[in-house]
Amino acid sequence: MPDHAVRTILVTSALPYANGPLHLGHLLEQVQTDIWVRFQKSRGHHCSYVCADDAHGTAIMLTAEQSGISPEQQIEQMHAEHARDSAGFLVEFDNFYSTHTEENRFFSELIYTRLRDRGYIVQRDITQAYDPEQGLFLSDRYIKGTCPRCKTADQYGDNCEACGAAYSPNELIDAVSALSGARPEQRESSHFFFDLPQFTELLRGWIGQGALQPQIANKLNEWLEGGLREWDISRDAPYFGFEIPDQPGKYFYVWLDAPIGYMASHRNLCEREGLDFDSYWRPDSSAELHHFIGKDIINFHGLFWPAMLSAAGYRMPTAVHTHGYLTVEGAKMSKSRGTFIKARTYLEHLDAEYLRYYFAARLNGAVDDIDLNLEDFVQRVNSDVIGKVVNIASRCAGFLRKQFDNRLSAECSEPQLLLEFTSQGETIAQYYEQREYARAVRAIMALADRANQYIDAKQPWVLARQEGGQAETHAVCSVALNLFRILMVYLQPVLPAMAQKSAIFLRAGMNWEDRRQTLLGHRIEPFKPLLTRIDTAQLKAVVNASRE
Repeated sequence: MPDHAVRTILVTSALPYANGPLHLGHLLEQVQTDIWVRFQKSRGHHCSYVCADDAHGTAIMLTAEQSGISPEQQIEQMHAEHARDSAGFLVEFDNFYSTHTEENRFFSELIYTRLRDRGYIVQRDITQAYDPEQGLFLSDRYIKGTCPRCKTADQYGDNCEACGAAYSPNELIDAVSALSGARPEQRESSHFFFDLPQFTELLRGWIGQGALQPQIANKLNEWLEGGLREWDISRDAPYFGFEIPDQPGKYFYVWLDAPIGYMASHRNLCEREGLDFDSYWRPDSSAELHHFIGKDIINFHGLFWPAMLSAAGYRMPTAVHTHGYLTVEGAKMSKSRGTFIKARTYLEHLDAEYLRYYFAARLNGAVDDIDLNLEDFVQRVNSDVIGKVVNIASRCAGFLRKQFDNRLSAECSEPQLLLEFTSQGETIAQYYEQREYARAVRAIMALADRANQYIDAKQPWVLARQEGGQAETHAVCSVALNLFRILMVYLQPVLPAMAQKSAIFLRAGMNWEDRRQTLLGHRIEPFKPLLTRIDTAQLKAVVNASRE
C-alpha cells in the first residue's frame, strides 16, 4: 500500500476536433496526460482520465456536406479513428466520448439556463459577414482577402500569415467568402453573450492560487488588466450543434459545449462504473480536477471555463497544465516536407513506445515548444531504451536460463546498491508529479548507467567460465535483474507495454511500491526481446508516406 494519502483525481486532455485524423501534435498532449495518469494510478491514487471528440461547429457541417454524408456519420467515423489511434499509442482513457451526446446536451442546457436565470447572459444585435450564396454567417476564417497592411493576397479574415498583422475581416481588401467566392454582405443578427467582465475578481483570485504555470498566469492577468469582454456564445442556423433552449434557430457556439464535454464524458463514466459524479463537481469537492491543454486554448480554459463553472454552481479546476507546440526538425509541421505526420502513418512503420519515450525525454513543466529531431529521436531511443535498459535484462537472463534453471539467487549480495535505486523513487515521483518528465528520464537513465557499470565491473561472462565462479555469477545476475525491475517500475508510466512484458518475464508487479520488494529465490520466465532498435529506414518510410 502507498505510504501517502490516497487522492481522488479527474484528468482531461483537450478534445480532438472530429474534422480530421489525429497527428503527432495531438499525441504529444495525450501522451503527456497518459504518463501523468499512469503514474498516479501506479502510486495507488483513484485517478480517472476522460476525453471526447469535439463534434460540433460549422466546419464539421461543411466537411460532411463535401463528403456527401451527414454530420452524424462524419463524427461517428472520426470517433472510431481517433479511439483506434489513441489506443495505438497506448493512451488509456477511462472514457473516450463525444460532445454530440445526450449527457452533453443536458449539461449545456443546464449551465446555460443557470447563467441566464442568474443574470449572466446578455442579448444584443451584432453585424456580421454573411455569404448570400451559402446562406450562412461567416466566421473570420471563412473570409479571405488582401492584407490591409502588407497587401499580400489570399489571407484569412483575422490575421495575415505573411506579416503577422491582426485585423478585423471588415478591413480586408476585396474580401470574399472562402466557401463560395461570393462577396460577403453585412447583416444584423441577435446574439447571446456570457457576461465575463462580472467575473474579473473571481478569476484574478483563481489565477493567483497557483493553478497555472507562471507564464500562463501572467498572460491571463494581462488580459484581465486590459479589461475582459462579453463572450459571444451563440451562432445562427444553419449550424451543427445544440439549439439554445427557447431560442429557435440559435445554437450554442461550439466552444460553449466543448469543455462541458469533460463533464458529459465523466457523467457517462460514472453511470457505467457506479461512481458519484456530484462528489467531483460540487464547489466543496475534495477531488482534484486537472486539465492538460495546448497554449493556443488558454483563454477558454483559463477564463471562460472557470467563470462559467463557478457561475453555474460547480467547482473550478484544481490546475490547468499547458504545453507548447510540437515542431519537427525545428520547424512547423509541413506536408510538403513530410513532417506533418499522422498518428496512423507513424503506427504503420514504428513502435508507439519509441515516441512515448522521446516525448517524455523532452517534456518539462514549462510551456516550451517541443522539437522532434529525427536523428536525435533514433539515437536517443536506441542508446537509452535498448542500449541501457533492455541491455541489462538481455545480458543477464541467459546465464540464469543456462545455469540456474531461471531462478534468482536466494540471497541479495548487494543490498546497498538496491537501496540506492529504491531510495531514488521519491525524487523521481516528484518529477512525474510536476510533469518534469525529462528530469525523471535523466534520473532513471543515470541509474541504468549505474546498473550497467555494476555488470561491467563484475563481468559475469568471465565468472561463468571460472572454476567456482557459479555462485558469484548467480548473485550478480540476480542483483542486475532486481535493478532492472526497479528501472521498469520507474519507466512504466512512459513505456507501459515494455513494463507489461517485463512483468511477465520477471513474474512480478510493476506498481510504484513494488520496487521495494527484492525478488529472492524467485522463478522467472525465459527472456524474450522487449523492444528492438529503430532502423532509420523505418523513419524514412514515415516521412516519405507523410509527404504530399
